[in-house]
Amino acid sequence: MQLPILKVVSLAETLPNSEGLSVDSVACGSVAPLFEPSRRLPPWLRRNVPKGNANHFTSGLLNELRLETVCENAKCPNRMECYSQNTATFMILGNVCTRPCGFCAVSRGKPEALEGDEPARVAEAALRLGLKHVVITSVTRDDLPDGGGEHFYQCVIAVRMKTGASVEVLTPDFVQHKHGLDRVIESAPEVFNHNMETVPRLYRKVRGPKSEYRWTLALLKHVKTSNSLIKTKSGFMLGLGETRDELLECLADLRTNDCDFLTLGQYLQPGPKYLPVVRYVPPDEFDELQRIAKSMGFKKVASGPFVRSSYHARDMAETT
Repeated sequence: MQLPILKVVSLAETLPNSEGLSVDSVACGSVAPLFEPSRRLPPWLRRNVPKGNANHFTSGLLNELRLETVCENAKCPNRMECYSQNTATFMILGNVCTRPCGFCAVSRGKPEALEGDEPARVAEAALRLGLKHVVITSVTRDDLPDGGGEHFYQCVIAVRMKTGASVEVLTPDFVQHKHGLDRVIESAPEVFNHNMETVPRLYRKVRGPKSEYRWTLALLKHVKTSNSLIKTKSGFMLGLGETRDELLECLADLRTNDCDFLTLGQYLQPGPKYLPVVRYVPPDEFDELQRIAKSMGFKKVASGPFVRSSYHARDMAETT
């Protein structure tokens, strides 16, 4: 039987504009359908570039303080909106990752040495941006003895002392450095986020050979067991080939392990060498999934095509 043909697009660095996009044809075997190149996104994935100079201020400050953001490195489609509102998600531990995830635009390879003054620079940026809720994420650093746990700790403490802001961490899995995870927990961030990203069947393909679905659940449970005051959070990229039943089983697993917050967003291919989009999920389906997730007991759910882990994170963190 001939497989169906779907359209997939490769996002250029200039997102949210959709001009000049291209993608190679990819055959995905028996699990995913075939693809043909497309230059057009669905209408609900088209956005206007925010106007004004605030985004230049944010970008200039980050350059001045020599700070990385996941907004830039992961080519987030919301970065212009966030920068225009004087906010960003800080990415610590450098800009080179030791994991070859199939979805992520962050560079991978051999990272450079840690910069000891980075916590102070992150805190200074948070102060000058006037942030009340600071989100700190990182590349994965399997090369470090603690996976970067101590550096995370120092960044959280520095931001709290400098600004008094609440802090949210979005961490790698620390699967090889569980003592590093404990050090991050010791910093007592208000929100501890670790993304599940996709369903177990696609885990190795999407997150790489070192990632473990059961450890993702155990990590979130360990955070909550270690400090019940910390809100735990996880998220998914939809459109990678998951089924609804698979997704709902994952949501049930998260709730079984006391996960408080959930984000659901559309996966967008950052370039032709990354995993292709299998399906564009329409907005009404995101709305339906949000209702289902809330009925399962999540305290707050953000669900929509442009939702990302730290998108409007302060609104979610302020939920009691």
